Amino acid sequence: MRVREDTAVEREVWRDGVETLLLASAATGAAQLTVFEQWCTPGHGAPLHSHAVEEVLRILAGRAQVVVSEDECACSAGSTIVVPAGAVHGFTNVGDEPLHVLAILAEPIFEAHYVAGARDVRRWSPGSAAATTAR
Repeated sequence: MRVREDTAVEREVWRDGVETLLLASAATGAAQLTVFEQWCTPGHGAPLHSHAVEEVLRILAGRAQVVVSEDECACSAGSTIVVPAGAVHGFTNVGDEPLHVLAILAEPIFEAHYVAGARDVRRWSPGSAAATTAR
């Protein structure tokens, strides 16, 4: 059994207005999932991107405008969004308070293809709890 206390891990700044706390990935010994929380200030969030695997987003606090493929919705605390593998998706904090999101991906290493700039990002590989490399 592996147990990690939140107090033992620092949030990472991913981009302006977005902080991320890794909960589980290959870097922490997970074999099948990546799990993390994000806090986004108003007007910030996740730009359009895709993953090769399914992702589940759970809005824990705040309000977000969420895009998944051709669909768009306003979501608030208590909403769960299932993003199919390969679907282009993203979200923006449209509220006045911080947006708090739980994300679960069906792979132990975070890999994303961002639409803007056509770049690929890989995070949390084994051996580094906060590794980030661009391919």
